[in-house]
Amino acid sequence: MTDSCSHGQVVDSKQLCVSKVPFFNHLDTEEMVKIANMSRHKDFKKGEIIFHDGDPLEYLYIVHQGRVKNYQLFESGKEQLLRILEPGEFTGELALFTEKLLDSYAEALVKTNICMIHREDMQNLMQTHPTIAVKILEEFTNRLDQTEKLVGQLSSKDVETRIASYLMELVENNNSVEIVLPMSKKDLASYLGTTQETVSRRLSSFQTNGWIEQKGHRNIKIMDKDALSAIADEVK
Repeated sequence: MTDSCSHGQVVDSKQLCVSKVPFFNHLDTEEMVKIANMSRHKDFKKGEIIFHDGDPLEYLYIVHQGRVKNYQLFESGKEQLLRILEPGEFTGELALFTEKLLDSYAEALVKTNICMIHREDMQNLMQTHPTIAVKILEEFTNRLDQTEKLVGQLSSKDVETRIASYLMELVENNNSVEIVLPMSKKDLASYLGTTQETVSRRLSSFQTNGWIEQKGHRNIKIMDKDALSAIADEVK
């Protein structure tokens, strides 16, 4: 279901959406309400495709509620996970600068609500609020850095090292040795360029070695940061 913006309670809902986005959260309430009035909300069921490879790239898609998988699908049938989007995160940012077709898919992993802002509206916002444009470029830089790191890992590190690097990145980002995998082992395997079975075997091996403790499906406690960090830093 798609809601167009209007007044009252609907605006309040959209305001919550835009306030979670890094390049909007410095704005005051009045400005956020204006942006909310530009947006559309759409609900998606678990497993429903939000956009397809080849669709026109016209919107910035912001996750309001739920979780979204952004991935590419090759002719061979292989799926390459690009990122998992949580509330406040976004995709389709290239729509802000160019008219082209999407080259990936977005799928709702759970019941999800998406906030959509059209390219022309975002371009007008960047002209009237230059700080938004600067913050968007900062987000681009962060994503480019993450992509370069992943490409480097896939080309120069074996599977064990890639998994260890990913776990240590979660520890650093969460500032805690108790972490929760933000995706299934199947999606983690796709992201790291390996198979689900290999991920499960390597995690079991880490646990046998006393480096980690698996506590449920996605919960992991790092028991030996030094050992895991040493594995993560290896280049093979």
